[in-house]
Amino acid sequence: MEKLTHFGEDGRIRMVDISEKEVTRRMARAQGFVRLSPRVLSMIREGKVSKGNPLEVARVAGIMAAKNTSQLIPLCHPLSLSFIDIQFELTTEGIRIESMAVTEGKTGVEMEALTGVTLAALTIYDMCKSADRQITITEIHLMEKSGGRSGHFVRSGDSPRS
Repeated sequence: MEKLTHFGEDGRIRMVDISEKEVTRRMARAQGFVRLSPRVLSMIREGKVSKGNPLEVARVAGIMAAKNTSQLIPLCHPLSLSFIDIQFELTTEGIRIESMAVTEGKTGVEMEALTGVTLAALTIYDMCKSADRQITITEIHLMEKSGGRSGHFVRSGDSPRS
C-alpha cells in the first residue's frame, strides 16, 4: 500500500526531504473548465466585459499564482520555474484552461500547474460574476507530468504534449 509522503512514521506532518533526489527537467500540464452562460461567452468573444479582457487578466493571475505556489500550499517546496504558460479554449459551454509548468529541479511541478489553472479560473469568475452568478468551476486535474523518479504520467483520455 502506498503511503502519504507528507506524514512521518509517527503520523506528524512533514515537508518531504528532497535533498537526495537528482535534478532533472520536470514538466506538468493541468486543466480545468469554467462553465459560463452563452451571454457571458458572447461578451468575452466580443470584448464587452466591463472590467476588461478576462482571459488576459486570468493568464497573468495564473502565472503569478504558479510562481507563488509554495506560499499558498503549506508543504510545497519553493521552485524556480523555467516556464509557465496558461492557454484558453472557448467552447459552446465555457472556457477550457490549460496550464503547463516546467523547471529543472529535485521535485515536480504538478502543484504549480494545478495552482495556475485554479487561479486563472477564479479570475475569470471574478471578472464575469456581475453578469452571471451561476458560473461553475469544474474538472481541475493533472493531465501529464514528466521527470523524476516516478517517470512519465499521462492521465487516461488525455494525449501527451509533443
